[in-house]
Parts: sequence; structure tokens; C-alpha cells
Amino acid sequence: MEIVKSMDFDGTSFIYTEEAKGVDHRLTYNYKQCTGCGICTKICPTGALELGPIPEIATGLDAPPVMLDLDACTFCGMCAAFCPERAFRFTIDGIDIRNLAEYPHLESSITVNDNCIPCLICEKACPRDAITLKLSIPKKEDLLHFDETAEGEIKIDEDKCNRCGICKAFCDAFLLFERDPEKINPEMPHEFEPVVIDPEKCDYCGLCVDLCPEDAIEVISEKRNVNVDLKPPVITGEIVIDDEICDRCGWCVFRCPYNALEIEKPFEGEIRIVDNKLPACDPVGCHACINICPSKAWYIPSDDKIAVEESLCTYCGACVNSCRFDVIDLLRTDVKHSPAIETPWKKQWLDTIAIIRGEKEKRDYAGLKFFRKNEEGEVVWR
Repeated sequence: MEIVKSMDFDGTSFIYTEEAKGVDHRLTYNYKQCTGCGICTKICPTGALELGPIPEIATGLDAPPVMLDLDACTFCGMCAAFCPERAFRFTIDGIDIRNLAEYPHLESSITVNDNCIPCLICEKACPRDAITLKLSIPKKEDLLHFDETAEGEIKIDEDKCNRCGICKAFCDAFLLFERDPEKINPEMPHEFEPVVIDPEKCDYCGLCVDLCPEDAIEVISEKRNVNVDLKPPVITGEIVIDDEICDRCGWCVFRCPYNALEIEKPFEGEIRIVDNKLPACDPVGCHACINICPSKAWYIPSDDKIAVEESLCTYCGACVNSCRFDVIDLLRTDVKHSPAIETPWKKQWLDTIAIIRGEKEKRDYAGLKFFRKNEEGEVVWR
């Protein structure tokens, strides 16, 4: 049986192909999308995948976090089926392995419930730009002419305001400036600076008072009394989440003030800081865990050296690999996956899931049904 393998590179992705018995296998590895979690290297049944210099990559080195030995690769697809970042993709005759019931793969979900207003928060909170807000709200000038003679006072209660941005979407008198993304962390998570009023554009009509979901706006004006019977505009819209980009980090859930999003992550577990190794940690000089975390769960708190917001953790393990001093410990307790249906290779895929879950250190090769030797004596997966 002739097996033809090849490799190509398009600038961000390594493209590995194999043709055997007329079946085309294609494995694409986007190294820019890879976080170096190392799950694929642990589950690869032939040891074809090797973890690169993750601490150096986390601190600026441009290199693939994972390296593949094409000669050793059997194009089984396990790396693609269980990559939480979808950096690996594997197709069989053009069909993605994640769409084939014969091969278990990671499963997760995110849904928007009826609590959604909607507002601007989740779209700006998403670190991967996976959320698009489609907001429908009339502008203030479409409902009421601007009164240049109006006088009054407008106040915003910062203790109540959650910077949802609805007032800004409605009226140009409200100014909302985005914060520096580098300064956003679980301790200071706001996407916007406090709301500012442009007095030149406000005529104290008071429609914003009823529009604010937090009752954070107060308007004192005679015009407010005149317009008391004018109903506030109706806000409609929807949140669209790109499943191909979203990695279920949970920032949208963490930030939503209305509990409008529900998430089920592909992994469950525990992550902790090893206290007796913490003295070696230099988060300001290193920043490796902060840089590499796809969820931006790691940060430098105001009252400690380093911290992690566990509700944002996807338990991928990239931070563990990036730390030079073994300060981080991760325990993965569950893997959400599609059902393992009856196939000759079912046991081996369940072994893979057990390895990811931490129940097994390595694969049991006894009775390995999908390995055999070809005419040249090479071990192949079929």
C-alpha cells in the first residue's frame, strides 16, 4: 500500500497531507492560533507531536508551539478532535473530523437567554472578537428636536452605572471611551472609561432617564417635565457568537450584568498557585502566563504578586507549560465530548479522553487495533 505524504506552509499554517488507498487526509496546523497547551502532544499515539519552547514563545519568540514529525504522523486526527483552540484541523476527503460521528471530539456550548437587553458590554468584553452585537435603537434626534434654549442639570451615578453603553447608542451627548485593552483584567474589567456628558449636545430632554437599565441617570430640567409622557424608545437586537472563534473563555458571562449568557466549557478542573514556589515568580519581568493565556484569566492584582480568575480558566494548561518555575498546578477533572460510538478504535479514543482527564499517564498499547505494519515494516494507523 503506497502512502504519499507532503507538507506545505502558507505563512501561518502548516498543511500536512497524506493519500492512502485513494483517501485524502489533510491536517492543518495554524501555529498562530495555538496556545501551547500541550494536550495534543500528550495524546498523540505515535509521539509525532512535540512541544516547543513555550516559555520563550510566551515571552515573545515567534515559533510554532508544537512541532510535528511527518514521518511519525499516522493522520489519526486526535490532535484536531481535542484541540480546544482549533489550531489543528483534520479532514478526511474534505470532511472535518469534528463532523464525523465515528470520531469523538470536544463539545461545548454558549447560549444567550431572555435576560439580554442587549447592551455593548459582551461584544467589547470578548478577547477574541467572537461576539457581534446587532443593536436596534432609534437615535434621540429622531424622536425629539434639539432645544438650544433648554437649561438644566444631568448627573450619572457611578456606583450604579455599569457602562453598558445604551445611553451612548441612543444620544450623542453621552461619550464612552474604550479603555486600553492591556489595562483590562479581572480586577478592573470595565471595557469603557466612566461615561462623560458633552454639555453642548445635551438639552436635558430626560429620555435617557427611563432608558437607563440601572437608574443611574438623573436629569433636572423643566423640559424633563414637559416630556414626561413621551415613552422611551424600545431597544431590540441580538447577540451573534461565532462558534469558530469562541473558545468558551467565559469573559462574556463574567462581564454580563444581567446573567444573559450561559456557557458549558469543554474542560472542568482546578487551577492553583503553588505557594512554596511563588517566591521565584516574577510576573512583571516575565508575564509568560499572562501573555499565553487565551482567556486572559491571569493578571497582576493590586494586593498580590500574581492571580488567576478561575471562572475564566478553560483548564487548557498553556500557563503551566509557560511557567519556568512550576508555580502553576492544573488538575483537569472532566472532558466534555461527543459520544464514542461502537468502532474498532473506540477504546483507543476513550483512552485519549482518559489521558486528557488525567486518569491515565500514558496510552495502553496492548491490543491496539488501529496500528499495523505496512509492507515496509512501518507502523501505520488504519
